[in-house]
Amino acid sequence: MSTPVTAPPTIINFTVDGRQLSAPPGTLLIDACKRSGIEIPAFCYYEGYSLQAACRMCLVEVEKMPKLQTACTLPVMEGMIVRSETEQIAKARKGTLEFLLTNHPLDCPVCDKGGECELQDMVFRYGAGESRFTEMKNHAPERQWSPVVFYDPARCILCYRCVRACNEGMGVGALGVTNRGVLSEIAPNKEDHLDCDECGACIDICPVGALTSNIYRYKTRPWEMQHVATVCTHCSNGCKTTLGVRNDEIIRGNNRDRGGINGEFLCVKGRYGFDFTASEERLTTPMIRIDGKLEAVSWSKALGFVAEKFKSVQADGGKFGVIADTRLTNEELFYLQKFTRAGLKTSNLDHAASGDLITLLDALSGQTDALATTDDLYKTKAALVIGSDLSQQHPLLAFQLRAGVRHNKTRIYTVTPGPVREAKYSATSVTVPLGEEYDALAKLTDRLKAEKELVILFGDSIKGQRVRDLVAWAATLGIPVKYVCLVDDSNSRGALDMGCLPNLLPGFQVDPHPGLSQAGMLAAEDLDVLWIVGANPLRHAPLASRKAFVVAHTMFLDETAARADVLFPSASAYEKSGTLTNVTGQVQRLKAAIKTMGAKADLEIIGLIAKEMGLAPTLGPWTHDIVFKEIHSGVHGYNVPLPVLLTGGAALTSPVNGPVKVNVLVDEIRSAGDTLFTSGSLGRHSKLLTSVPEFPGALYQR
Repeated sequence: MSTPVTAPPTIINFTVDGRQLSAPPGTLLIDACKRSGIEIPAFCYYEGYSLQAACRMCLVEVEKMPKLQTACTLPVMEGMIVRSETEQIAKARKGTLEFLLTNHPLDCPVCDKGGECELQDMVFRYGAGESRFTEMKNHAPERQWSPVVFYDPARCILCYRCVRACNEGMGVGALGVTNRGVLSEIAPNKEDHLDCDECGACIDICPVGALTSNIYRYKTRPWEMQHVATVCTHCSNGCKTTLGVRNDEIIRGNNRDRGGINGEFLCVKGRYGFDFTASEERLTTPMIRIDGKLEAVSWSKALGFVAEKFKSVQADGGKFGVIADTRLTNEELFYLQKFTRAGLKTSNLDHAASGDLITLLDALSGQTDALATTDDLYKTKAALVIGSDLSQQHPLLAFQLRAGVRHNKTRIYTVTPGPVREAKYSATSVTVPLGEEYDALAKLTDRLKAEKELVILFGDSIKGQRVRDLVAWAATLGIPVKYVCLVDDSNSRGALDMGCLPNLLPGFQVDPHPGLSQAGMLAAEDLDVLWIVGANPLRHAPLASRKAFVVAHTMFLDETAARADVLFPSASAYEKSGTLTNVTGQVQRLKAAIKTMGAKADLEIIGLIAKEMGLAPTLGPWTHDIVFKEIHSGVHGYNVPLPVLLTGGAALTSPVNGPVKVNVLVDEIRSAGDTLFTSGSLGRHSKLLTSVPEFPGALYQR
């Protein structure tokens, strides 16, 4: 007679410090306690990374177990009875701290980790009043591993968090351990320096002051700063970054509270690429070209001059062109397109397109839940990356896939024109020239049919008919498929949604009176006015019209500024408020952290020009809150829950689920090909990004 099979329990019940708790099978005791508000201290344990059990701070008593157990490696068991605070445990933790302080220098007053040091906190809680060790401390000099990272081996407690964050989280493997015993040290991958992403994750994850940042060290203390949660201004992934501000200067960036879609992850641009705001080359006063030379003028004079020129050209039936930057807020983009269409009476409006989302939406017409979010990349069972160096161009999306591989056994497939980091842990990696990706997909069909689900991420090489072919091919797999159309900048997706296009209104509604694209405007010899809001299109293409009156909003005297007749100094994303929509359609709130004297937000500049032209009654108020209310009620898919945004969350938008019948100019869809260390004009004016040895980096190299 066969023994009946008993199904495993779906929930485990246990007791900690007299409290009845429950958790799913396989949950580590330290995690189960944390979720119930019971703190078990640990130095080496870090959620999401491999277990180390090196520090012995998380010891607990478990009934019927003769020795103290490490809570970071002990799964919860049915009926187990645990005590997390007893005299024996306190004694053990006190002893552990005493050993850690054997060689640890007592330099808390000058250590940059002061006020945020986990060792400092635990010593206050459990530590001895004096040490029994009287021997000379083993000391090693501090070293600089890169323009970002300093390492003080004497402070290191060998928790190996940094090693795991670099190896597992980033997939770089730039840190390891050398020597043995008391002489053990963390070591870089290139003898005396780092060759890595320079992301600073090792610094933020360090529980003590062993790893410190060259940007932040010896500048201030955490309680002296204001902490402003905003959104990174660089790539389209939409990472939340918390800026530490003192005396109207950004001192550091991190996301240690794990808020936002990125958790604690930030790349080098998100964590350190804020210093362009303090560049000596910032434009801080309006300028008008007089006798061929740009002269500084007052705001009132510049605004009045532009308004009069716009009105006179309009009265003469002249031709306008407007080009928007893909780092403007949704509110600025929406108000700009409204100004262009309702105020200037033209649809000659565009931005630099970097992905063919329009064709994708048209090809997916009628399908629901077909666009993936950043969380989907972590949870999916399989992902296919086509034509993108994801770790270089979309670091958060790559991080999500790596975490999925570790935690959920996600299988990765890559079809790229060169080596990419994802290939190191992919199930299948295919290298093909750009334009030949679709041929390679046929070879993967049988393998992908065996998957339970799939997320497809594709870059700018898949556009036009090739997007339709991709969707048709995916339909033959017979499994649920979601898509991510990759775009470049922090609000490239918002520029599409807000209708900054010559043939589409906000919400992907077809414009009955289409205008010129960006390339068309630059090539038009009869263009009378070109209004460039934040972008730098003349860096890559000349302006054909010699008579065109050029107005530019800019932070720097770039290639476009050299041709401009009027310049307005604009504020950066870290100096204004509003909303941004990331590559997966998740809208988040941008908050001003600092002010730069003389610069104004683009929304204010646009509104002031409208006022000077007498268009304010037609266009309405230009404060970001009021404009977003109009977006919230009038743009398809942006009727998102406001409490989510107001509390710092990411609200998922829902683009139109129907045909988008417009002529997509596929030849103008082109990614800038930015790497981890480049970001257009912002990257060029960041001393940190241009100082690292990896700058500027290259795609498909590793």
